[in-house]
Amino acid sequence: MARQIVPLTDVKCRQAKYTPDGKKKLFDGGGLYLELKPSGAKKWRMKYVRPPEAGRAAGKESRLTFGDYPAVSLAGARELRREAQQYLDAGADPAEAMASAIRAAKVVSSPTGTALAEPADSFRRIAAELLEIRKTSWSAGYHARISNTLKNDGYPKFGRKAIRDVKGIEVLEAAKVIQARGARIMAERFLDAVSMVFDYAVGTGPATANVARGLAKFLDPKPAVQHFPHVSEADLPRLVLLVDQYHGRPETRYAMKLLMRTFLRTSELIWGAWQEVDLEQALWPVPAARMKGTRRAKEGGMPHLVPLSRQAVAELRELHALTGRYRLMFPGVRNPGSTPISTETINKALKILGFDGEQTGHGFRGLASTILNERSGFRPEVIERQLAHKDKDKIRRAYNHADYLDERRQLMQWWSDYLDARLAEARAVPLTVPKHAPNMPPN
Repeated sequence: MARQIVPLTDVKCRQAKYTPDGKKKLFDGGGLYLELKPSGAKKWRMKYVRPPEAGRAAGKESRLTFGDYPAVSLAGARELRREAQQYLDAGADPAEAMASAIRAAKVVSSPTGTALAEPADSFRRIAAELLEIRKTSWSAGYHARISNTLKNDGYPKFGRKAIRDVKGIEVLEAAKVIQARGARIMAERFLDAVSMVFDYAVGTGPATANVARGLAKFLDPKPAVQHFPHVSEADLPRLVLLVDQYHGRPETRYAMKLLMRTFLRTSELIWGAWQEVDLEQALWPVPAARMKGTRRAKEGGMPHLVPLSRQAVAELRELHALTGRYRLMFPGVRNPGSTPISTETINKALKILGFDGEQTGHGFRGLASTILNERSGFRPEVIERQLAHKDKDKIRRAYNHADYLDERRQLMQWWSDYLDARLAEARAVPLTVPKHAPNMPPN
């Protein structure tokens, strides 16, 4: 016997609140339910089974989303459910047939909570659809950047307008406001974000042209690229000597030395876990989840292989004697069991050593790249692969995580030997070593 569902009331919808151990869905019957979210949002959804005529996904359960309560009232949600059922009865999938009706039912609220009249195909709503679709393919950081620039710089200017009515001049003026704040690069990123929304709108129908395309050329000229600073080859002996003589926390000294030897990105190094490293095979497969890339690449990509030189293996063994009882190689001071040293710890140490503005942790990558390309004799593609620079060929990128591994082992050993030669060179010449604090500030 089918379970009897007591229809919802407006009072029950209004008073319902999410609790971790309480009901997450309030059912109204006919597949319609109100989903309670941890954020406090209440979303109307309808589950249904696609009819046979609806295509290859026929027979599978699917969902419709009608919007948030109370912007979409109980009565409004029931009306949408009734319309969806009519399409189902006719053998059609309501998801496509009702797209415009569902979009029109979603009323956007202002920061004060006041309902705003807004076209069904407003720029803001189209952008929200795109952002929802891209949640699974963009990294969390990139998704947040795109979302924030649209929210902060686009929506206040033209978010409520029908996207087909947004003019190129409006978009350009919004970008120039960002530029006037001294954020020229951010202005171009904003234009890229707006352009993606228009491309999506053109593809799905609400717009006929992308008015944001090509507007970046009307911004001020790009400033010169500011690379992460690193010392010159002539100053390298002094750098390796002072790092070797660093008297702060030994974990920080090893972090600087291993960052030089492996030229990983700072965050990739400091979050390293002991279980990742194979000291017997002299190999460190850094998980894709910690590498730079899209969310999809992080979730399903291959690890980045870092061959370890003899010197790197020896330093890791020494470090293991200090931190091997922890999961992380470079545990922080406050929560060593779960949190590593901060990304700024290495930069602070370099500043203490007298390299403020001359060398950063990330700058070790540029330092290695410059010298390897000029001095080592290794092929550029081998160097680029070890730097984990993205391969433009998508098919090749899916299979090349181990490309040139034998050459890369030789490259990494050459680089460590080169660093040691510079260290020996510095020791042969007396240097004035600046005094610095015995310990780094808490991270």
